[in-house]
Amino acid sequence: MAVGYGACKPAVAGIACPVSAVVRTMKSIREECGIAAIAANEGIARYLYYCLHALQHRGQEACGVVCFDGKKLHSHKNFGLVSDNFTPAVLNTLRGHVGAGHVRYSTQGGRDVTNIQPFAFSVPPFGLLTLAHNGNITNARVLRRTLEATGAIFRSSSDTEVCMHLLARAQGETLVARLREAMQQVKGAYALVLTAGDKIYGLRDPFGFRPLVIGKKQNLWVLASESCALDLIDAEFVREVRPAEIVQLDMQTGITSFVGTAKPSSFCAFELIYFARPDSLFADQEVYAVRKAIGERLASEDQDTQADVVIAVPDSGVPMAFGYGERAGLPVAAGFMRNHYVGRTFIHPDQQIRDFAVRLKLNPLPRSLKNQRVIVVDDSLVRGTTAKKILRVLRNRGVQAIHLRIGSPPITHSCFYGVDTPDRSQLIAAQQDTAQICRTLGADSLRYLSLPALHQALGDAGHCTACFTGNYREDIFQKIAKQPRDG
Repeated sequence: MAVGYGACKPAVAGIACPVSAVVRTMKSIREECGIAAIAANEGIARYLYYCLHALQHRGQEACGVVCFDGKKLHSHKNFGLVSDNFTPAVLNTLRGHVGAGHVRYSTQGGRDVTNIQPFAFSVPPFGLLTLAHNGNITNARVLRRTLEATGAIFRSSSDTEVCMHLLARAQGETLVARLREAMQQVKGAYALVLTAGDKIYGLRDPFGFRPLVIGKKQNLWVLASESCALDLIDAEFVREVRPAEIVQLDMQTGITSFVGTAKPSSFCAFELIYFARPDSLFADQEVYAVRKAIGERLASEDQDTQADVVIAVPDSGVPMAFGYGERAGLPVAAGFMRNHYVGRTFIHPDQQIRDFAVRLKLNPLPRSLKNQRVIVVDDSLVRGTTAKKILRVLRNRGVQAIHLRIGSPPITHSCFYGVDTPDRSQLIAAQQDTAQICRTLGADSLRYLSLPALHQALGDAGHCTACFTGNYREDIFQKIAKQPRDG
């Protein structure tokens, strides 16, 4: 299991990053993932299983767990869901007192078993380590080429492996010092969990794009992408890992914090709008409450629409529909039945698969909506695939009028920080204005939430809204945003 990287070499520094290289980097692996790490006296594999099960919405392509018993690493990784892969027999083989887990969407690069995390490697004198990552390293391609030129050998196409090589080559007497040096060379979004010896480590990028929380229960410390993972193992939510912070957790000393220099807070707005589970907490806000507040503000900006009922596109749109209905004084009805065994459709790489997945995922309740004027609330429009299909079905089932309301501003720019909003040529709002989109989707009217209203619903904490505005935290992407639209 251990992967040796040879003698430590000087860190990679001072690397130029031209726009053309960045665009090529975006064509490599981008991963939307859920991560967890646990230090416990016993039962480590089952705790990780439950955490990953709670984080399954963050990745349904593949999953993995690596545990360390003080001498050996014990690993199981495979494609598919957590519940299908981690049977009692498998869990019994995963012995240890620390461990890390990962659920994965590969948004680029295809199915390759070498990309399934956590990754295991060796860094003398710290021994066997495991690493799992959520986010997107925006300068990964440039770093990789420089590392390869100095002798590094890569086994995967994941940008996470770049972090491993940087850590192996960093200098410093402590693992934290080497982590700090390695990650100073990395740009983009990352939340990382690492195991070493009897300790687990968690760290976030200086902007805090991706989430990572700390939990505790008797004889257990846990790091996870979302607080919903803590709930399933009855762990107490302690706090979030702060941007630019490294935390060290173990059973003897508890939490040790190493604070770095944070940059303007840029927590991903799309986490709150769509990606995170509604029962998770971020910045002392429940995601469900944020989404309901979005619906209330959406209704406040839409007071002249005449309708009979509000329905939601499940699942993220449900609390938004409740908020809209309460503010507008309209009844909220169940408009669709959701098949929860179908993954998220906007992430599928093939358009035909996305079209069929929409039909598998959502089916309308026809009799309750016939001859009704309907407000349809959805969290976002990416390609428009889901909206076009369901609006056509509603029309065919006798709905009198369809008013589509979106709980976010138009998505006009790609995300380079770990959410698979695709190339701009595939973003419907980057190619058409609102009136054109309305006609394309077959709606009677279409309105989006305004950006100021979104900021009000999200609260005072800073958020990244680059997918709506093109205002990225890294200058290199500002140049890309100013390029002409594709198509």
